[in-house]
Amino acid sequence: MPERPKNVVVLGSTGSIGRSTVEVISGSCGGLRAYALSAHGNTQVLLEQAKKLRPRHIIVTDSRAAAHQDWSELPPGVNLLIGAEAIADVVASPEVGIVVSAVVGSAGLHGTWAALAAGKTVALANKESLVIGGALITQLARNHGAAILPVDSEHSAVFQALQAGRADEVHRVILTASGGPFRTFSREQLESVTVAEALEHPTWDMGRKITIDSATLMNKALEIIEARWLFDLRPDQIGVVIHPQSIVHSLVEFIDGSVIAQMSVPDMKLPIQYALSWPERKQGLVQRLNWEQAMRLDFEPPDFERFSALRLGLEVAEAGGTAGAVLNAANEAAVEAFLGGALAFRDIVPLVHDVLKHHDFDPNPTLDQLLAADRWARQEALRWVSA
Repeated sequence: MPERPKNVVVLGSTGSIGRSTVEVISGSCGGLRAYALSAHGNTQVLLEQAKKLRPRHIIVTDSRAAAHQDWSELPPGVNLLIGAEAIADVVASPEVGIVVSAVVGSAGLHGTWAALAAGKTVALANKESLVIGGALITQLARNHGAAILPVDSEHSAVFQALQAGRADEVHRVILTASGGPFRTFSREQLESVTVAEALEHPTWDMGRKITIDSATLMNKALEIIEARWLFDLRPDQIGVVIHPQSIVHSLVEFIDGSVIAQMSVPDMKLPIQYALSWPERKQGLVQRLNWEQAMRLDFEPPDFERFSALRLGLEVAEAGGTAGAVLNAANEAAVEAFLGGALAFRDIVPLVHDVLKHHDFDPNPTLDQLLAADRWARQEALRWVSA
């Protein structure tokens, strides 16, 4: 009997991860089916995806963008839903097999929460969900029998490498970082970084916000916090190493000294496909490493002085509570200000540190309190920029 296709909801299908997910679904030879696709404002790309995949539903969370789009070419049988409230209804459908949470930033928390509350398996690309509400998100998953599978290349690598041993045999995990475009820059050179320079990532093709986070290494700080909750680790069990080639995506060191690494070309379709097909592996869609050519793999310790975001990530992973929500919100506001020309690159991390230092920390917040902390941090960041 042929295998029944797995129905997939892709939240944020028009972003970088979402588009790669659409490619994975298209290349699955019928093993995966797009049940629903969602976008906020990029309605033209969403329409093209709907024409290609013919999902049951498409969701536009920005009603104004939906109103301005000509939907006359929407294929018959594809249902257009408008508003963020439609996401919870769609992901709860008994027909849905897995939900890809690929909305960038704190906006992705709503969809992740709805999917886990519905008891679904969530392929998590939205690291901010765990950065903001790690304790609440993991408890929600346990309460509803839901599962969280990592999509970030680093966390997918850890997830794969962990299968080489038991949880009590893990000494630590080591997340790799390319070092971004400024890996070799001095502190003086970092003083005059432009937006164009910061958007030139050496190995990955990503969205603007994530690319800036990679340049400051704030992306790795967020991944430290994500790993703490995703794999139930102590902060002192999480390390970072700079690996410019982006071939080793992360490593797990076991108590006997063995280190297991996951390696592949830097292409997000591989971790996406692994999450969607897990616990099986399917024929790969990406280019393979060429073992008939010479290659080198370099590793170096990170410079915590030049890239102090890493220290913030470890501190927030240790603190928990409202610290993650404040860190993430302040960083999102700072990156937006930098991209808009209102903040210097060198001031992004100091802004985040200052807002974090002055917030009213709560070790056991509710979801509403986390959202309130998020709003407060954004307002403080705006005050910092305008001061």
